[in-house]
This record gives sequence, structure tokens and C-alpha cells, in this order.
Amino acid sequence: MKKLFISATCGLLLAAPANAGEVFGGLYIHDVDTVSTKSGIEDGVDIQLGYRGGHIGSTPLQPYAFGALNTNGETSYAAIGMSAHFGRRLFVRPGLGLAIHNGSDSNFNRADKIAFGSRILFEPELGIGYHISDRASVEASWVHLSHAQLFGGQNPGIDNIGVRFGWKL
Repeated sequence: MKKLFISATCGLLLAAPANAGEVFGGLYIHDVDTVSTKSGIEDGVDIQLGYRGGHIGSTPLQPYAFGALNTNGETSYAAIGMSAHFGRRLFVRPGLGLAIHNGSDSNFNRADKIAFGSRILFEPELGIGYHISDRASVEASWVHLSHAQLFGGQNPGIDNIGVRFGWKL
């Protein structure tokens, strides 16, 4: 499964021109209890680092891959997916991907960790940002992980909210 995930990540990143991509990084509040989760039990800050490829043709679509490491040793994850970029200076960036995590994949309630019910999760996200210059951008973003109850009735999900800084290569 890990080899498939790594192969898919490489394929997505190679699909876009190398000179049109950007690197990004950010800090996220881990496991924020929102209306889209039944969680809020893990702590810490996530440090996120990733790469976003250039636009695919004349579409707003861009492939991405990133990893998020939790500073408290809670659930960390890596994701690949597609985002879309709408707007010029001020922009909105919705995205949808798949993530693999090191948290509990059990399908029962736990008091100490989120029981995600699956090792592979959907990873929808939404960012609202501003291009500081031609190369630099900053965005506030929300990243959600869950399996949408496809792998069982239990699906607490997790929301991480933070800020990213991007730099075009």
C-alpha cells in the first residue's frame, strides 16, 4: 500500500511542468472540534510541508502532495490530490485528495486517540489566500480527514486549521 501511495505521488508531481510548481509549508492547530467532526481529543500543532505542481493545461487544477507532522506525537499524515486555484491576487483554493496516516485505524471508540476506521482517508481542503508577490502567497486553510462512513459506521474525522506560506519555483 505504501509503494502504491509513493508511486501515485510521484506520478501526480511529474504530470505538471517542473518549473511551474511551488513549495508550501504551514502550521496547523491539530484536531479542532468542528461541526464536521466528532473528535477534538488529540493535541498539538501540525507542521505541514508540500509541493504543488503547475496548472494542468489551461485548467485551474494543480496536483499536490504534502506531509503533516504532529508535534505531540499524535496522528501525522501524508496526502496527495488535486486543488483548483480561482482568482488572481485574492484567491480561493478548494482541493480533494487521499491521505494515509499513522493514527488508529481501528473501528471502535477510544478515549486516547481518534479511531479513524481506515488507514486511507479522504482529504478535502479549502484555502483562502493572497498573493503577496508574483512568487509568494499566504493562505488560511482547513484540512479535513475522514472516510465518509464508507468503511464503517464510525467516522469521527479530524479538522486541522492553519496558515500556509507558498513560494513559486
